[in-house]
Amino acid sequence: MTPERFEKLKAILLRRQPDLTVLADDVHKSHNIAAVLRTCDAVGVYRAHAVSPRGEIQRHHMVSGGSRRWVDLVIHPDVNQALSAMRAEGWRLIAAHPGESSRDYRAVDYTGKIAVLLGAELDGLTPQLVEVADETVAIPMEGMVGSLNVSVAAALILYEAQRQRREAGLYDVCRLPREEFEATLFEWAYPEIAKRCRKRGIDYPLLKDDGSLSENPFQVD
Repeated sequence: MTPERFEKLKAILLRRQPDLTVLADDVHKSHNIAAVLRTCDAVGVYRAHAVSPRGEIQRHHMVSGGSRRWVDLVIHPDVNQALSAMRAEGWRLIAAHPGESSRDYRAVDYTGKIAVLLGAELDGLTPQLVEVADETVAIPMEGMVGSLNVSVAAALILYEAQRQRREAGLYDVCRLPREEFEATLFEWAYPEIAKRCRKRGIDYPLLKDDGSLSENPFQVD
């Protein structure tokens, strides 16, 4: 871990947005969920959510690697469990769904605790998710196609959220609790050591100012 690399990781983590997320409902094509996670990383989403009843997401290397290292992904076994968990955490649910009552996606305030609901590739969001959403938004379409690819729609909405949050100064200060920030920074900098620490139930070693380890609990003398 070079000091330059450590400073880059720290600067990125300082801009993470713990109150902006997505909930992907059974988006099972690996290239789509991987693209959604890349956008989440790009706009500073700290943790994303996905419903995967058949477990496809866990099995795809395109998802398990890459951006998932930088964006924590919570996998829910079904929609009901996902909704229960997110309601308990106080998320405002914004469903990406074209409909007569849907507002232009740019007209919504994304500076609160917002979860963007994304539907599966062919069928879109289930009626259940549309019904329970606090609001539905749509992307204006001027052509023959009725909808965009789920990853493209996610990118448009999340970049609008980023624009609003930049204007509100939400990227200018660290928004993560100190202990969570320090734990996540260690996991980003030393993923293998962090994994071994968790497996053995021991605390992460402290990091020096330059990112080096104060001690390596697994180093053999």
